[in-house]
Amino acid sequence: MNKFLLFALALSIASCSRPIARYTITDQDDTAPAKLSFTNESENAETYSWDFGDGNTSSEENPDYKYLLSGKYDVALTAMKGKKKNVTKKTIIVNAPEICLVQLETKYGNMLIELYENTPGHRDNFTELVNKGFYDSLLFHRVIEGFMIQGGDPNSRNAGSDVRLGSGGPGYQINGEFREENVHIKGALAAARQPDGANPERKSSGSQFYIVHGNKVTDATLDQIEYRKGITYSEEQRSLYKEKGGYPYLDADYTVFGMVIEGLDVIDKIAESETKPGDRPVEDIKMKLTVIK
Repeated sequence: MNKFLLFALALSIASCSRPIARYTITDQDDTAPAKLSFTNESENAETYSWDFGDGNTSSEENPDYKYLLSGKYDVALTAMKGKKKNVTKKTIIVNAPEICLVQLETKYGNMLIELYENTPGHRDNFTELVNKGFYDSLLFHRVIEGFMIQGGDPNSRNAGSDVRLGSGGPGYQINGEFREENVHIKGALAAARQPDGANPERKSSGSQFYIVHGNKVTDATLDQIEYRKGITYSEEQRSLYKEKGGYPYLDADYTVFGMVIEGLDVIDKIAESETKPGDRPVEDIKMKLTVIK
């Protein structure tokens, strides 16, 4: 048998080899929202198909994936070569977070929000509405750069471009929960409410909320607010106001009940949107919220 025949035989054997599916999981986070990286170690394969066990799939060779909710997931990788394929599966466990978290999705990206334990009335009301799908497809109907982005008016769902928004709600208010440790740092989640004249008890809207955009704040400004309102800022709060920015003028007057811990850049993108008279964005910015559990 000459060397050319041997070479042809080797190619024939290689072309008949079956693909072998194999992968490892790196950078695994076991708490929701869990971000995982999958490293494909398959052999003799040309294409791949991933099933992450939650209804989502991918054809990437080495995908990154985030599990929003806790649970048990069977992850399957199918390695394919022509009509031949091989499948391998692994089971992963994603645990529920120890803190109360909500994901807010927009066309500009997602925000991960921690809800504070020291404002249980607002926390429980907010999560109940989220679980009911109350906020899905509602708009950020009031956006003011350097101040805040506001949403949660049920009248904003499918609202025409000329409809005035901002007066809707679920039909009830919530007693204020004012905490000195909860201030209007950039990313703070707070409850909207009617002005003092119509709402002397400073009760919160049952559904409308705002997320602080703000600007960097000086010690002199904080000193003035302390004097005027009779409050005292901690060194940490002062540092955050100077480094991250915020809107301290509302401190002690509105209930702050959470904080954006991922996705501050999304606030910037929304705040920079073009708006029309009344501060409504020219292009609708819809939201979708999910309680991470």
